[in-house]
Amino acid sequence: MSTLEAFVVDLNDVFWTYLLIPLVAVAGLYFTFRSRGAQLRLFPDMLRVFKAKTTGGVSPFGAFTISAAARIGTGNVAGVATAITLGGPGAVFWMWMMALIGGASAFVESVLAQLYKARGRQPGTYRGGPAYYMERALGKRWLGVLFAVLITLTFGFVLTAVQSNTIAVAVDGSLDVGAGWFSPVLGISLAALLALTVFFGVKRLAAVTSALVPVMAGLYLVLGAVIVALNADMVPGMLADIVGGAFGFREVAGGAIGTAILQGVRRGMFSNEAGMGSSPNAAAAAETSHPVKQGLVQTFGVYFDTLIVCTITAFVVLSANPTLGQRGSADVTQTAFAETLGAWGGHALTVIVFLLAFSSMIGNYYYGESNVRFLTGSDRVMTAYRGAVLLCVALGAMGSVKLVWSLGDITMGAMAMVNLLSILPLSVIAFKLLADYQAQRRAGLDPVFTRDRIPGLTGVECWDPAETPTPAAPAHQTTPAADR
Repeated sequence: MSTLEAFVVDLNDVFWTYLLIPLVAVAGLYFTFRSRGAQLRLFPDMLRVFKAKTTGGVSPFGAFTISAAARIGTGNVAGVATAITLGGPGAVFWMWMMALIGGASAFVESVLAQLYKARGRQPGTYRGGPAYYMERALGKRWLGVLFAVLITLTFGFVLTAVQSNTIAVAVDGSLDVGAGWFSPVLGISLAALLALTVFFGVKRLAAVTSALVPVMAGLYLVLGAVIVALNADMVPGMLADIVGGAFGFREVAGGAIGTAILQGVRRGMFSNEAGMGSSPNAAAAAETSHPVKQGLVQTFGVYFDTLIVCTITAFVVLSANPTLGQRGSADVTQTAFAETLGAWGGHALTVIVFLLAFSSMIGNYYYGESNVRFLTGSDRVMTAYRGAVLLCVALGAMGSVKLVWSLGDITMGAMAMVNLLSILPLSVIAFKLLADYQAQRRAGLDPVFTRDRIPGLTGVECWDPAETPTPAAPAHQTTPAADR
């Protein structure tokens, strides 16, 4: 196992250092330049879009809350702790940079997902994502198939194992079991619990979990904010360590600039999913009058996830003075909660992590299922997929923290690479949509898009002029200063 672990970790470092991080940076900067920093200058529009009404479908705000609940999970709790313990406080700075630059990538991929979405079975419902714009816009179904395989492997198998591993670490840290039998028993129990949903369709279990996730996410933010407030005197020093560590001014164990960038970008992408190709699947489900509106909503989601939630976690972790240079996970954040709030704080975080991670496991499974359906309609293949997911849950709880997270990084990175290479040539379409949106805003209109507004578009199923209302100026609307 140690040989396999070392190989995977080394492969992961090479892959991210020499291939993915340069691609993520170049793509994000290119999108930022071409859009004239739309992810920053249109921030007021992001807030304005939340007020949009729908005719019964998923609203932009509804899509945001769904994606926010999905994003606030192990990436925010365990991922940030891992980034800090391996990359030092400077990793947090590069997570922030990843969010600001990655916001442009999130904008482009979500706009494209909205444009090339397909109608669902029920009126007012839609489905879509990278596989759709790869097939319809690029005309390369094989690329859509490749992405479908990668997202199934990433979410259905590897990231499900990451969630299981995080639950195991958190529960063991809370109960202090320390016995060799604990992880296998917990892994099998988690697999059995998930099996009730994937094999027997226990909707009540999924419904209860989904209902609790927003509450648990909100509770995590409240408790984290309380800890930061109680340690307010430490915040200036934390900020100095974050900035200093980002540029190598303060050498600490594992905190050299290269490691800080590597860990910051990795954990940033795992947390906010900007450019990864997963959030466009949620973005495509929204009902909105213009694709750019949903692009702005998803960009705001990136900021909310990283600049608010991850920052709170970072301050919580740094307040506990974690041991740097050693692999950390949810137990690091758990220790910080317990040291500030008392033992009950650590136990409360365990419950929060369990519900967030288990809910993510359900979501990851269905992510994979939908893409398996895209590939084949075989019931045998679907049964085999379900069995493989449950096996990953059991093994994830028993696996090494370093091995599980490194496998997650590799598959997530491969998925992001395919998506980013696809949206680079398609971004010109997204920028045309942005220009159309801004032209209507300058005219004082509430932007409405129809596919005839951009000549030459092909592969667009929705946005029929006959089904879309004419743009109308809201009462008392003035032209925003950013568009003048």
